[in-house]
Amino acid sequence: MRLSVSIVCKNSADTIGRTLDSVQGLADEIVAVDSGSTDATLDMLREAGARVIESPWLGYVKTKQLALDHCQGDWVLALDSDESPLPELIRSIESALTNPGKHTGFLVNRKVYVNDKPLNHAWQPEWRLRLVLRGHYRWAGLDPHDHLVPINPDGSVHMIQGDLRHDSISTWPEFLAKQGRHAETMARSMLAEGRKPSRFKLLTSPAAAFLKQFLMRQAFLDGIPGLRAAHATARASRLKHQAMFRLAQTGETTQAR
Repeated sequence: MRLSVSIVCKNSADTIGRTLDSVQGLADEIVAVDSGSTDATLDMLREAGARVIESPWLGYVKTKQLALDHCQGDWVLALDSDESPLPELIRSIESALTNPGKHTGFLVNRKVYVNDKPLNHAWQPEWRLRLVLRGHYRWAGLDPHDHLVPINPDGSVHMIQGDLRHDSISTWPEFLAKQGRHAETMARSMLAEGRKPSRFKLLTSPAAAFLKQFLMRQAFLDGIPGLRAAHATARASRLKHQAMFRLAQTGETTQAR
């Protein structure tokens, strides 16, 4: 079974090296859609032997679908440019490809790392469908919250062991700024779908998001990083609902990155 690894990226030189290193020896091909990198990302991709498709940013769903459409392997492992499978997950992927049974997709657990240490409770577990039989799935969802969905219900999915390392936090200020941009994107997507701003959700959702992470997911066991993660989740919820009110007043729904 040939395996394609699909990646979408832009100015990802700080993280994509780990991503590319992690799939060397696992991937039969690496397909990367780059949306205008001006740093060393393109050089790193080509040095790793990736097939690069340069494309304008189409939004999260459409750009990831473009990468998936260019894959030629029997199976596709879809990664972000700040994600890398850890050794146990790599072994699980190899085992799944050797004997997939009736499964057409495999769920992996994504785990955030901060300063090279995992958050074992905040945002955990975070199961993502990332290993799929090509031609059986497509990208869907509301930007920036994309996900793979089946084209035909002719197979089943299965959880596999091991973690997908997610290096989404270089510094907390940068992460909060990125979450602010994502909140704005999500607000635009929700308005474009016909959803309306809600004062009730603006008032209640941030507190609920904090409590879910800090108490239900036990993020407090991760120490200060866990507290920051819970706070960031609550902040993103508040920014999303605030943006919905602001954008609804101006009539803006155009997506930007």
